[in-house]
Amino acid sequence: MLGMLDEIDYGMLLVSADAQVSYLNHAARLELDGEHPLQLLGSTLRAHRAQDVAPLYDALAAAQRGLRRLVTLGEGTQRVCVSVVPLPGPTASGHTDPARATLLVLGKRQVCEQLSVQGYARSVGLTPAETRVLEQLCAGARPGDVAARAGVAVSTVRTQIGSIRTKTGAGSIRELVRQVAVLPPLVGALRGLGGLGGAGGSAGARR
Repeated sequence: MLGMLDEIDYGMLLVSADAQVSYLNHAARLELDGEHPLQLLGSTLRAHRAQDVAPLYDALAAAQRGLRRLVTLGEGTQRVCVSVVPLPGPTASGHTDPARATLLVLGKRQVCEQLSVQGYARSVGLTPAETRVLEQLCAGARPGDVAARAGVAVSTVRTQIGSIRTKTGAGSIRELVRQVAVLPPLVGALRGLGGLGGAGGSAGARR
């Protein structure tokens, strides 16, 4: 079961009423970097910004009453939505435990994961230059922005985009980005990259 959760490309955490993390999957470990609105200090989940503390703990308290919440934390490009879901479980006596475990599902901070873009680019035979263009388009850049960053003419980038569309069968840039956005996760491949740590497990085992 834990291996299955590690293949999901949404960060998932199991927390207690007082924000103690008992489990987080591989995607969550990668997501909770220094820029994320949520921070893991030891086994305790904390909001990075002071103004996000109350919404986070209010949502955890609501989960103890069996209520779901969707909270928005952070700001700018680091803003993220977090789904807070109560998970009641039976005790040894068969009764429902009054202290509910809570599932947190982290929204994504970008539409297309870089690894998904690269994997897709290889599968359709894009060149390295075309892959870089696709990565930037998926990040929201316009052709003029891509050209300026690469120090080339916009016409060059448009030619590359035309080639990408031909290889992918996409009718437009929007359709192209959508193709990448709906790809299945490539988390297993991500774990294979050096320096990113091991598979999922308890919070204590990860620190």
